Amino acid sequence: MELGGTFTMLLTFLSCLLILIAWKWISKGGKLPPGPTPIPFLGNLLQIRTDATFQSLMKLREKYGPVFTVYMGPRPVVVLCGHEAVKEALVDQAEEFSGRGELASVELNFQGHGVALANGERWRILRRFSLAILRDFGMGKRSIEEWIQEEAGFLLEELWKTKGAPTEPTFFLSRTVSNVISSVVFGSRFDYEDKQFQKLLQMINQSFIEMSTPWAQLYDMYSGIMQYLPGRHNRIYYLVEGLKDFIASRVKINEESFDPQNPRDFIDCFLIKMHQDKNNPNTEFTLKNLVLTTLNLFFAGTETVSSTLRYGFLLLMKHPEVEAKIHEEIDQVIGPHRIPSVDDRLKMPYPNAVIHEIQRVIDIVPLGVPHNVTRDTHFRGYLLPKGTDVFPLLGSVLKDPKYFRYPDAFYPQHFLDEQGRFKKNEAFVPFSSGKRICLGEAMARMELFLYFTSILQNFSLRPLVPPADIDITPQDLRLWQHPPNL
Repeated sequence: MELGGTFTMLLTFLSCLLILIAWKWISKGGKLPPGPTPIPFLGNLLQIRTDATFQSLMKLREKYGPVFTVYMGPRPVVVLCGHEAVKEALVDQAEEFSGRGELASVELNFQGHGVALANGERWRILRRFSLAILRDFGMGKRSIEEWIQEEAGFLLEELWKTKGAPTEPTFFLSRTVSNVISSVVFGSRFDYEDKQFQKLLQMINQSFIEMSTPWAQLYDMYSGIMQYLPGRHNRIYYLVEGLKDFIASRVKINEESFDPQNPRDFIDCFLIKMHQDKNNPNTEFTLKNLVLTTLNLFFAGTETVSSTLRYGFLLLMKHPEVEAKIHEEIDQVIGPHRIPSVDDRLKMPYPNAVIHEIQRVIDIVPLGVPHNVTRDTHFRGYLLPKGTDVFPLLGSVLKDPKYFRYPDAFYPQHFLDEQGRFKKNEAFVPFSSGKRICLGEAMARMELFLYFTSILQNFSLRPLVPPADIDITPQDLRLWQHPPNL
């Protein structure tokens, strides 16, 4: 009896809490888009499967249209579907939608610091600085393209050692891609057999998995309660803290041999700004922002490109006729001996189109990363109060039937005109769009082209099963879609 009374009191309290939150939004003058009716405390949890978030939201789109509101627990989130709605928000009203939305599962780690999760002036300063370093990287030495070419050479050496035996490429690819961003942020690469390096890659991979579990989604919905409870949802905190500790140790190494006249990497460039601003109490060039921005770059620069390469090879094995045409164009433009360069991309429309189609089909981040409106914002006849979180569903743009003839098929001709020349498509947004577009877009594009062409210049792909039997269904990890094992 006592237990039943306690439960009733708790349910009443939670119901009042949801009503209070809804009243606060109404009192702020907001007029959110319609959506499924939330229930106390749970919000729309019954309509949104924690193991299939994107698919659940796309099903709600069929009823409520391209713009609707769902409640993630007590928190209202505006969902945008399709190219027109996402473009209107992120591009046409770029400033209003430029905030970073809530990611409660890592908020304790970042606390609004680091370029990826920062907001306001902090974000603008860190983004401007990071873009400048990535663009001008080389400091009179090797360019990013040269780093990628060198690293691709190390990868080819490892692949030759397999002598054609069946090979699981996951860690080959994650190690080589991670070494590119390592060269930028740390000024040097890791040996593939370095145990600390392997542990870091394992932690990054595990972090992606943990951030995409139903437990993480529940934490994002009910962080106010779950942050005080034990359970699996706490794993991500300790994984990210471990990565932070590693970055901090690398910063300390740089500080001990720091020469402001000869910056070696991203960390050195940031240290220069820290020294320049040491008497400015309001500077954003702090040790905390250095560690967390470096972590943002290292983290994002490792997993997404390597997963795209893995998925790309899977698709090419399922479509051997596409691989054959890529080999043909490589032979014609590059030949068997010259190292591929970025300049070759303009001369090779078919491989360029295939890479774009791979990115479109695999749809690595279908939900996009949450945005947030920076001021009270009028949008499509609604009024989104300042602070409203927004999910721009990138997957709904990449498979928008208005812009892609066969949205669910692998069809490289989506990016070729009638003469076989490469053509752009404005709904191609794997890196998002607007002011929060991926910092590493240019580098990622470069990596994808150089790695695909370098590997296919030297090797042919052979599946262990007939192409028709290859399963390309992604492992749906909520925030990220990973390819199935090759």
